[in-house]
Amino acid sequence: MNRYPVWKYVVIVIALLFGVLYTIPNYYGESPALQISSNKATVKVGPEMIEQVKKILTEGKFPHDDVTFGNSGTSGSVRVRFPSTTVQFNAKAALEKDLNTDKDDPTYSVSFNLLSNTPAALQKIRALPMFLGLDLRGGVHFLMQVDTKVAVEKRIVSVQMGARAALKEKDIHGVQISRDGQTIIAKFKDVEARKKGKEVIFNQIEDLVAVEGVDGDRFTLSLTLKPMALQLAKDNAVKQNISTLNKRVNELGVSEPLIQQQGGDRIVVQLPGVQDVAKAKDIIGRTATLEVRMVDESVLRGQELEVPTPFGSELFKVGREVPVVLYKDPVLTGDYISSASSGADQGQPTVNIDLNSAGGNKMRQATREKVGKLMSIVLFEKGKGEVLTVATIQSELGSKFQITGMGSPEKAADLALLLRAGSLAAPMDFIEERTIGPQLGAENIKKGFNSTLYGFAAISIFMIGYYMMFGLFSVSALALNVLLLVAVLSGIQAALTLPGMAAIALALGMAIDSNVLINERIREELRAGNTPQGAIREGFDRAWDTILDSNVTTLIVGIALFVFGSGAIRGFAMVHMLGILTSMFSAVFFSRGLVNLWYGSRKKLTTLSIGEVWKPKK
Repeated sequence: MNRYPVWKYVVIVIALLFGVLYTIPNYYGESPALQISSNKATVKVGPEMIEQVKKILTEGKFPHDDVTFGNSGTSGSVRVRFPSTTVQFNAKAALEKDLNTDKDDPTYSVSFNLLSNTPAALQKIRALPMFLGLDLRGGVHFLMQVDTKVAVEKRIVSVQMGARAALKEKDIHGVQISRDGQTIIAKFKDVEARKKGKEVIFNQIEDLVAVEGVDGDRFTLSLTLKPMALQLAKDNAVKQNISTLNKRVNELGVSEPLIQQQGGDRIVVQLPGVQDVAKAKDIIGRTATLEVRMVDESVLRGQELEVPTPFGSELFKVGREVPVVLYKDPVLTGDYISSASSGADQGQPTVNIDLNSAGGNKMRQATREKVGKLMSIVLFEKGKGEVLTVATIQSELGSKFQITGMGSPEKAADLALLLRAGSLAAPMDFIEERTIGPQLGAENIKKGFNSTLYGFAAISIFMIGYYMMFGLFSVSALALNVLLLVAVLSGIQAALTLPGMAAIALALGMAIDSNVLINERIREELRAGNTPQGAIREGFDRAWDTILDSNVTTLIVGIALFVFGSGAIRGFAMVHMLGILTSMFSAVFFSRGLVNLWYGSRKKLTTLSIGEVWKPKK
């Protein structure tokens, strides 16, 4: 007798329910929508904007289904669903007009989006549709080249300024410091001064190589960065740009954007679903810089708008604690910030900032005589500055200091994020740009779906015709395999691309191969004279070793592709590996459950519907 214990059928039922629940969302489709997000670093979109958006849409008589709030990066965003693209386009113009009082400097970004029509009950259990890649959904593709020479230049300038500041701090005067390409040349008046200066510089700055020499009556010290340090500066510039780009694309409302390094100095950006290329380029290529400035206290607080701005100072009206008048010359820029993190001091939220050696020296010099004065941090985007904070200097600041008075831990975390990755480490040039229309994406989906469907139909016809009832069991297991694979991909919110669809088609072949092994093994047992019940038992048991070996070796190849591949290859490998795991479950565990359910309880079973069994002639 071949019977499954009850718990195994419970597992099968749970797998079926999981497959159905997490596959269904992919058939609901999407509705046109708009996403409203912040266009400024100092403005945060919160749930309170929902009512404002509803009011604008109601007054403009724009029909909409729902208005929701969701997290998008650090600022959040409001999303609105519409019944048609016509209403979507008209509502976009109205929202942009009413939300932004200054057309030249918009506060909020309104971008096109698509929202899933999945019912709320399924969304609560995270049953959501798969994301579609660029080749299936359409969108834009950018290839950008990072100007790593600028990053190296910044690093060398930082070393030069750091060396000058270190020598000045230790009262080593009369030193001439100049540059010749990537070499910094320091000229000392005597050997003893050079020896002392070299020790001071090397204590402050790492990764330097020094060559001593003589130039007339001066004793020179030629400083260059180690090749490893130069390469690290280039690599860090590319990594920081990638980190910054990841923050910026949230403004576009893109699901599963692809942002990754290609080669040594190039970055690939793929934005599925985005059709506004100009807006995407504007946000991605935006430059932002941070500056620390002192407050001009010759202008009394509260009178900034009433008196003329002194020469050498600048009035700021945008940001926190404005208006405020700041000196134009910065104490230091964001280039000197090595790290920033949010924290707490005596229960109050703070931002903890670490400067590099050169920045620490500049900060000490600037604040030594200005304890009790006001200092401000300003973010410049598109040539316009926004005040992030105005704080009182409590003591002489060095390489480490705190910014207090942030108000809330969320504001402290936001400012720390801006200080870490608010600007591009080096400028980038767009060297390749492609737009894939949604119609082409829809055509790719249709072709991929049809290829999988026709392949499944052909396999089903062959299996049922050749293996009869056991062929039907195999086709049922194959259908479950596809169901589970799609459900798992939807559950982990994977991005499906054309290579991923190819991997699904490959998974069909892998799954049916296991069933062919099982069916042929059962036939062999019948030819050898085994009883039908014995043939079922021995067929499944003896085929398992072969199935396991073949799938494990194929899984190893998939792991290698995932580890060493990139982009589309990794996507193919991921679907391929998941397909192997689901096929082993469906082909062996589920298929045997069906066979046991159909034949297992028959005590006087004499034949099996498994096609013609050819027995050798005696």
